[in-house]
Amino acid sequence: MKPRIFDPTRREVLAGLGASAAGLLGGGATPVTTTQLALQARPATLALRPDQPPTPIWELAAVSHLSNVHLRRGDRCEVTFRNALPVPLAPVWYGLNGAAVADPLRGRAPTIPDATEISIISIPNAGTLVADFRLFEDRLKQPARPLPVIADETSRIAVDRDEVLLIEEWRVRPDGTALPPGQDPKNATPFYTLNGRTSFELSAAAGERLRLRFINGSQRSVLAIKLESHEVQVMALDGQPAEPFPARNGALVLAPGGRADVFVDAATSAAFVLHDGRAARPIGRLAVSGKLERRASLPPAQPLPSNDLPEKLDLKGALRFDVALGTLDAAWTRTANFSTASAPAFRAKTGRTVVLAVKNPAPITTVFHLHGHHFRLLDRLDDGWKPYWLDTLAIEPGQTQRIAFTATSPGRWLIESVVTDWAAPRLVRWYGVE
Repeated sequence: MKPRIFDPTRREVLAGLGASAAGLLGGGATPVTTTQLALQARPATLALRPDQPPTPIWELAAVSHLSNVHLRRGDRCEVTFRNALPVPLAPVWYGLNGAAVADPLRGRAPTIPDATEISIISIPNAGTLVADFRLFEDRLKQPARPLPVIADETSRIAVDRDEVLLIEEWRVRPDGTALPPGQDPKNATPFYTLNGRTSFELSAAAGERLRLRFINGSQRSVLAIKLESHEVQVMALDGQPAEPFPARNGALVLAPGGRADVFVDAATSAAFVLHDGRAARPIGRLAVSGKLERRASLPPAQPLPSNDLPEKLDLKGALRFDVALGTLDAAWTRTANFSTASAPAFRAKTGRTVVLAVKNPAPITTVFHLHGHHFRLLDRLDDGWKPYWLDTLAIEPGQTQRIAFTATSPGRWLIESVVTDWAAPRLVRWYGVE
């Protein structure tokens, strides 16, 4: 019987939930809050051209929230998922780590059409998360929108407003239908949207401090997004706090699935400019008017609270493995054909530092995503690391990047590999932490 790639059953999670929550919240002295989240896989439409009918798409939507989904670090969340689409699906969460998080390799099968499933997950870390159906690309009849999920910090962050900016790419045929990724986009026109619009406007008052959570919700393209005429201070990457640093020229470069939290003090109206590697185009606008009145000015931006990832990594004593990114072979397979009967990329004992030399042998940029752990990007001399954590990395043709993490999450976890070509298949293999 082929292993299945989704959340554990409610009973399996509840069995270990108390211990996990106690560890997160200081021995269980603080009660764990249970939140309710109703999700639905359903048909939707997207207005890309004012002179054309809306384009049919699919989406993962939060029916219990009128705006963005906000959870809280330390919560447990009862997720009710309703599948109103004609193929079996289940949401896969990106950015949640730890043993209390649903393991994407074991548990029940995806939810069949017209059925509802309930699962319970814990929220061990604050940050910008994403839930989507990308592991089911082989069965999608329409491209599917991801769902941004915000896990709030337990302490107040010194900003005036918190906004999600979801960037998406689409391939649309002349007849107005949209192609899901993994299919040949011949004769299709690329479109890019910001929060579902081809021209998005965000209003702000002069002096207002904005926390902007950029998400590259595209499936294949590495994208650069720039806010003109502003200093953009990077505070977190891929849902994990970073040592704050200014974005070069106000621009962020994000791999598919990558996230960046930034602080911006609104000063003047300016364009959001998107670059897909071929051309730059305005995709939205920050409209600034008036002046924000507050009793006291905000203090200078301070680092976001830690999610308690290891401060240091034992590189000298690390286990070291080479991982060549995917070609369809015995090691890498399409998601629909995945089985843990295949050989793992590597195995590690809990608590060991792992260093991976991740090589891209393809003649095109390839995107690497690690489930279960965030990692540090090592310096070229392997004598230090960048001051941020990642779970997604775009690697240029013929290049090798070295990454490191401490194996803290027991289980079997996926590695994803996909080249930056709309027609390319998403490939997976697994690694084990014991």
